[in-house]
Amino acid sequence: MAEKMKLEMVTPYKKVLSEEVDEIIAPGIVGELGLLPGHTPLLTTLKIGELTYRKNGAAFHVAVNWGYLEVEDDTVTVLAETAEPADEIDLARAQAALGRAEIALKTLTPEDKNYRIMEAALERALIRIQVAGKKVR
Repeated sequence: MAEKMKLEMVTPYKKVLSEEVDEIIAPGIVGELGLLPGHTPLLTTLKIGELTYRKNGAAFHVAVNWGYLEVEDDTVTVLAETAEPADEIDLARAQAALGRAEIALKTLTPEDKNYRIMEAALERALIRIQVAGKKVR
């Protein structure tokens, strides 16, 4: 069994990272996924959330916005709409997005077509703020 896994993370805009890692915890659509080297092949959907990976004892955090995760031959590929490592998140911008989403949700009803869009915007902003508070540990 391999000691490390290759983590490849890509968005439509750029390659976010390519690292040899020890462990991954990802926000699967039906719950958190824990991945270790030697994991069985898998294809799943990701939800808005925090992806954490460990490398040489340090934990790294990434805010992901929807996407897919595939495990095959000790390579984990993440295709996400957006993915921001903790040290690249603009906290002021995330807090402004949170404020805009909160204001919009106060004026909308659940029947409004924009209500779910603003709910997702609120969730993304909250995750980005949460992840921004986490640096390498």
